[in-house]
Amino acid sequence: MASGKRVSRKAPPVNENSNSTVRTLILGIDRAGRIVQSDRTAPKILTRPSGDLLGVHLNDIMSQPNGMSGTAIRSSEKDPARPLIEAVKSGKDGSALLAVGLADGRTADAVVSVRPLQTDDGPLAAFVILQIPEPSARRFQDPAVTRDMLLNETFNGLNDDDTLDFGDLAEKFISRLVPHFCNGADILVLESLVGENEYPEHGPDATNPLRRLAVSHDQRDTAWNAALPAGEILRYPDDSPYVQCITSGQPVLEQAFSPEAARKLARAWRRKPVTRLLSDASMLVLPLVAKGATLGFFCCVRDPGFRRFDAYDLQIGMDFASRAAVFFDNARRFKWEHATALTLQRSMLPTGLSAPSSVEVGHRYLPGSTLEVGGDWYESIKLPGARVALVVGDVAGHGVRAAVTMGRLRTAIQTLAMLELPPTESLQQLDVLMQSIGEREPHFATCAYAVYDAVSGEIELAIAGHLPPLLVHPDGTSKMLEVSPSPPLGASELAVDGQGEIHTQRFPVDDGSLLVLYTDGLVESKDRDITDGMDRLQDAFATVSPTAPLEELCKTSLDGVYADAQRDDIAVLIAKLRRIPEDNRCSWDLECEETSVRQARHLIRDPLKRWGLEDLQPITELLVSELVTNAIRYAKGDIRLRLVKEPESVVCEVHDTSPALPRVLQVDKDAENGRGLHVVAQLANRWGARRTHSGKVVWCEQTIPESVLEELDAADDVTATPPSRS
Repeated sequence: MASGKRVSRKAPPVNENSNSTVRTLILGIDRAGRIVQSDRTAPKILTRPSGDLLGVHLNDIMSQPNGMSGTAIRSSEKDPARPLIEAVKSGKDGSALLAVGLADGRTADAVVSVRPLQTDDGPLAAFVILQIPEPSARRFQDPAVTRDMLLNETFNGLNDDDTLDFGDLAEKFISRLVPHFCNGADILVLESLVGENEYPEHGPDATNPLRRLAVSHDQRDTAWNAALPAGEILRYPDDSPYVQCITSGQPVLEQAFSPEAARKLARAWRRKPVTRLLSDASMLVLPLVAKGATLGFFCCVRDPGFRRFDAYDLQIGMDFASRAAVFFDNARRFKWEHATALTLQRSMLPTGLSAPSSVEVGHRYLPGSTLEVGGDWYESIKLPGARVALVVGDVAGHGVRAAVTMGRLRTAIQTLAMLELPPTESLQQLDVLMQSIGEREPHFATCAYAVYDAVSGEIELAIAGHLPPLLVHPDGTSKMLEVSPSPPLGASELAVDGQGEIHTQRFPVDDGSLLVLYTDGLVESKDRDITDGMDRLQDAFATVSPTAPLEELCKTSLDGVYADAQRDDIAVLIAKLRRIPEDNRCSWDLECEETSVRQARHLIRDPLKRWGLEDLQPITELLVSELVTNAIRYAKGDIRLRLVKEPESVVCEVHDTSPALPRVLQVDKDAENGRGLHVVAQLANRWGARRTHSGKVVWCEQTIPESVLEELDAADDVTATPPSRS
């Protein structure tokens, strides 16, 4: 300190290295606001009307104020320090964001705080702390300071307890990189390390998904979190610097990312904000390599106007990344401590989706916050008879409670689907479950449930408070599948005027159509009406062919959402719908008379022979006889027999007009009747029954033996091989 008196021992301590991007000065003032003490560097930095800083009023080093905070209020332009001085007189701390004049003629927005002393001894009444940001051109200039901040202070503060969680480590490391090394940064690791704790067998490449653990920017630019959300699981474009780093295990330096290169990356990645974030920026991608294995990478960015990365920065960055990689590698060994949380998270979203051979299903889940568990969910469940249940739901709220409720709903919907209940009845049962869950505290969820029949080419749809699915026709036109409105699950008791009933509706579907189910986060935001969002979704699918790969279609569905910094969780389920090939399905109408049993046995022989399944003919004839006989005996009206061949099974279905479902009876050993379903249960791999809008269906399924499949594959190979020329 340069002053006539020794500085009081009550002066706040200052760590000059606490933030290399902010310069901290300390002044002492009297009750009138005049400077009576200063540190050694203040006279070199602050402007003043005369040669000596001592005796100068606090207003004389200020320029125009930009705003106030804390106990300070907005002041007049002529007396910007007045609220701070009044705070000193009242014995309270105060702070303000003021424009401070600097000795080199510049003006800097500084945080100015006052801390009054609790003593009347001497002229010193308060300390003034000025936090002045460094100008852009002078940030990151001192390599020694940068190295000390990144390497010494970061890793000296870590201990074994900090190595137990990937997320905690990521936040600690990102907080050191920003702002001491770069303006913005994110960290990504292989998803397999977080999910299954497994490393790719042949090393990581562009096909391995990555998870973004943390992202930060020193200006708190919301576009960074919107375009690069923490918790996201993604793959980068093949020719991007990120893939180059993860595949080679070497750092990638882009001293100046040209606007054209930024636009190209944004287009390939379908994220428009990336163009603005990376144009003319300097980028350094640092691999996390531990024991010869690349675990992920840091991506560091310096904004235009700041010193660009060079070879020395690359060396410092690699030293930092190499040490950080050791902690991440250690975290894998302690991952068992997080098994409960990770198991919960994995149970929230499907690990695998099933569907008939003619249906393709793709999905996306995008978290809306740093929480990786939420209330959005989806399912694709293969059903008997070449059918598939496609479900998307959204539990109100976020966090563990919403996630647990979502897990219970997913388990329930899987059970109901296996019971072959129609969509309407399934949602009614879920409504009862949600009312039970909400007995202690109100809780509700929305759900859309569609069943697609790949033989008839028809969708049966029921909706409980959810947004309508989008059906995209093969020619690119689309429409929302509207169903009579019904309240959310768990809220049916609140409905009035009979609006609590869940309705169902059937829609014919052309082969090659797309069915897009989604949650409200995809189309709704704080600055966009939900109708506009639904129109945007339709417009997005108008620009892409329904025959495009599912990966491309999933990216299309998310066009525009990365620019929304306040979005909700998003779940999307896309199904490419096609009927089972005509050669692999047969259907016949039979009279309700005993002669139809022999006719049914005769009808199935030709398709079985055509499919190369003569070995299954005796058992199939017996199964068909039992099912048709059962329909003739207990139902009235016409009967329909349906035979469907899937790649690994054959399904036989008998449709009749009776809604009564068959039951396996306990019969006496001397009884002559009642053993039909016993025979079916013994000979078929599985069997079941379900109600339809016109009656019921009783079905049985036979698995094609492995030896028969091998013979069929060999025959296909011979047919596909062109004859050789002599």
